[in-house]
Amino acid sequence: MELTEAVESRGVVCAVGAGGKKTLLYTLAQHVDRAVVTATVRIPIFDEHVAGVAVTDDPAGVVGETTAWPVGVVPEREREDRYRGYDTERIADLADADADAVLVKADGARTRRLKAPGDHEPQIPDCADVVVPIASVRAVGEPLTETVAHRPERVAELTGRSVGEEIRPADVATVLAHPEGGRKDAPPDATVIPLLNMADDAALVETATQIAAGVHERADVPRVVVTSLKAEDPVKAVVSD
Repeated sequence: MELTEAVESRGVVCAVGAGGKKTLLYTLAQHVDRAVVTATVRIPIFDEHVAGVAVTDDPAGVVGETTAWPVGVVPEREREDRYRGYDTERIADLADADADAVLVKADGARTRRLKAPGDHEPQIPDCADVVVPIASVRAVGEPLTETVAHRPERVAELTGRSVGEEIRPADVATVLAHPEGGRKDAPPDATVIPLLNMADDAALVETATQIAAGVHERADVPRVVVTSLKAEDPVKAVVSD
């Protein structure tokens, strides 16, 4: 299955979690005919991944007039290394613009491999069609600390584990499936498709499929996608219920 089909890259697609959000969005942008890349949170400078980036208060207007795809739109360049994201309400304007997919980074993880959202996260617009909670399979076997997990104390709360304990496949499954974890604030009508990234060899794919089975035990989702997003063929498995 192609990545665009596996994660249903249509309409407004929001990536949350840790371990591959930006890579997912940039990869999808290269395989969708008319793709917009944007964010509702801070996002590193991503000009190299799109045909151009517009810093604008009128993102829908820019998208409606662009002839070079994929296009990035952001409201402000905050620092040399990052842009700010739009308020969630502004994404609705983009949803009505002339694009096949609006790809949205909807939370941050500070390059960690696993995360559970804080009280103010994620920033998912009500118009989201697809929400993709992401975790890295490479978190398994690592200690639950700030080195590996963003907000490890929140991960501990969701999983019933303690900070410092070894992360198990069941813990990753719990975080992805939990209504206060990967599914937090997903609109009722949105399709939630969890994704396990960094499955870069056969052993990691096997671990990821074990996690995917655990997700299905905990949540009603159509499929869990196992990827190595930096590979030429990024989809390694699609695990359906």
